[in-house]
Amino acid sequence: MAPSARSLKRSLLLLFPTFFAFASTCQAQTNVLTWHNDLARTGQNLTELILTPELVNSQNFGLLKNFQVDGKVDAQPLYVSALALPGVSGRHNVLFIATEHDSVYAIDADTAAIYWQKSMLGTGETTSDDHNCSQVAPEIGITATPAIDLAAGPHGTLFVVAMSKTSSSAYIQRIHALDITTGAEQFNGPVAVQATYPGTGDGSSNGTVTFAPGQYKERPALLVQYGTLYTSWGSHCDERPYSGWMMAYSETTLAQTSAISFAPNGYEAAPWNAGAGPAADSAGNIYISLGNGLFDTALTTPGFPSQEDYGNSLVKLALQAGKLNVLDYWTMYNSDTESDSDIDLGSGGFMLLPNFTDTKGTGRYLAVAAGKDGNLYVADRTHMGHYDSANDGTIYQQLTGALPGGVWGSPAYFNNHVYYGSVNSNLRSFSIVDAKLVSSPVQITAITFPYPGTTPSISAWGASNAIVWAAANANPAVLHAYDANNLSTEFYNSSQAAAGRDHFG
Repeated sequence: MAPSARSLKRSLLLLFPTFFAFASTCQAQTNVLTWHNDLARTGQNLTELILTPELVNSQNFGLLKNFQVDGKVDAQPLYVSALALPGVSGRHNVLFIATEHDSVYAIDADTAAIYWQKSMLGTGETTSDDHNCSQVAPEIGITATPAIDLAAGPHGTLFVVAMSKTSSSAYIQRIHALDITTGAEQFNGPVAVQATYPGTGDGSSNGTVTFAPGQYKERPALLVQYGTLYTSWGSHCDERPYSGWMMAYSETTLAQTSAISFAPNGYEAAPWNAGAGPAADSAGNIYISLGNGLFDTALTTPGFPSQEDYGNSLVKLALQAGKLNVLDYWTMYNSDTESDSDIDLGSGGFMLLPNFTDTKGTGRYLAVAAGKDGNLYVADRTHMGHYDSANDGTIYQQLTGALPGGVWGSPAYFNNHVYYGSVNSNLRSFSIVDAKLVSSPVQITAITFPYPGTTPSISAWGASNAIVWAAANANPAVLHAYDANNLSTEFYNSSQAAAGRDHFG
């Protein structure tokens, strides 16, 4: 199965570091409302004015503040700039942090003032135990990165999924919709997560598969698009029975509009994606990588799995007439063999690329994904390739062995380059020429990144001042900043300053 890449942490009372330039307290900055900055999941911020290569060094840049919260932080913090808050003069830059202790915080990014803190626990409830799975331990509360919609509700809404346990040991998953200025529940929230789907596979009875809240954790980040909230569900380790799920909800009522099981007549096929959220394009199509599980090698006439079991696949979905449907997919020729050996695609996230033109003048709508097998896969989003029992020739492009150690994270994109940091390997960039990735990386870092590798992000001002940010899971953890155009040039790392000034756990 696909273990979740956890945030870098050492204690239950987490000191969460926020890095800013010493030289400036920012005014309105770019909002971060969803995992990895955008729905394509590129990790880019192309409107960064302050963090330039000249400024990002240990003399002018470093750790500014620590915020103490009540539990581990596995979800990416989100950020809203220039927010007006009731009873507080002026506008403020606010961080939103969710913890495994089932709390959500709104914290001033410049002063560390806590504007509000809300618990997602019901009366008499505790956080969930770890289900004998070390991926999220010792407690499970809020694991997935929330999503913010500034147009939802009177002031903007933060959507979050929280897991808890009652005094009678019943497990509950709930969706909350919080006013970002007060933390107040909106839209009749919270609502309990429930779902059924026709099938005879894991967790089924009398031809119906039922979602069991205790068997799942919501590890992939939430997705909000066009008034719909999407949640995606994986298991605790490979504790069966389970199958992967995706569910759609109305943003303004929190009513479930659709649910789909990715292996309704089989087993497993869950998304973990190391916390990456499903990607989405402007047409409303959704893309996700699935973990180990049954894939039906018997296909329908259009080439889809005969029993709707999509284990170890790249999947494209959309809401059609209010129902989530699989529109397209791809999996390798030895999909079930790789699943049986726990070599699956679901350990990594799916990233959409901008449109490119190939050598024949044809526009290409591409995406990249990678998992444990060390291969880098490039999918054509208009014709993903389905399944061929003979070979992997149906995929648009495959770079075999390009990512040594396998991927337990996600890539980033900037200016015709894809950046990947696989396990115990270097961070590397692959250039794109004529709608194809060049087979060998054009740049790599001098250092390697231990498990779980690294998920890079990019800051830049348009095409200039581009910096790749990458964290290394060490003791202490290290934040690195590299020249995006030359990964052999490191501008900064958090071990450079004397006396451990910038260490963050």
